[in-house]
Amino acid sequence: MDKDNEKTKKMDHMKALAAYSKAMKDFRKKEYQGASEKLKAFLKEFDSEKELIDRAKMYINICEGRRKKQTKALKSLDDYYQYAVYNLNMGYYEEALELLDKAQEKNPREGKVFYLKANVFCLMGTYEECLENLKKALKIDKFFGILAHNEPDFEPLWEDKKFKLITRMA
Repeated sequence: MDKDNEKTKKMDHMKALAAYSKAMKDFRKKEYQGASEKLKAFLKEFDSEKELIDRAKMYINICEGRRKKQTKALKSLDDYYQYAVYNLNMGYYEEALELLDKAQEKNPREGKVFYLKANVFCLMGTYEECLENLKKALKIDKFFGILAHNEPDFEPLWEDKKFKLITRMA
């Protein structure tokens, strides 16, 4: 009977690990709603998994924090720009681009907005859009060319002929 009990515990542990892994897969994909729901279900179903319970609670808190919407009302170009920088740093590229579009509505000729858009597009691997926005930034202020040559995010383009041609204008 001890073997059966041990076998059952092992099977339960394997099920718990599988459930936890599914939640963490959502978390890595930045699907925080799904991850949070799966982790909460994990806590209800596998309350005997002491070593995973604390981790699950911690990840639920992270998910909830990342799902919360921006509470501060964004009004100025700088509000949108700074929040776009935050989203870029968090890896939320689409959200950053949406915020930069709104910043551009405030001032369509703001070089730093074009430059940050170029940065986001480069990180996304969308190099044509990156170069287009970099070119627009440089038309406004040649200093962005110097920044681009020293920005590690642009490293994939440092040897690109178009990149060199555009930044040579600086």
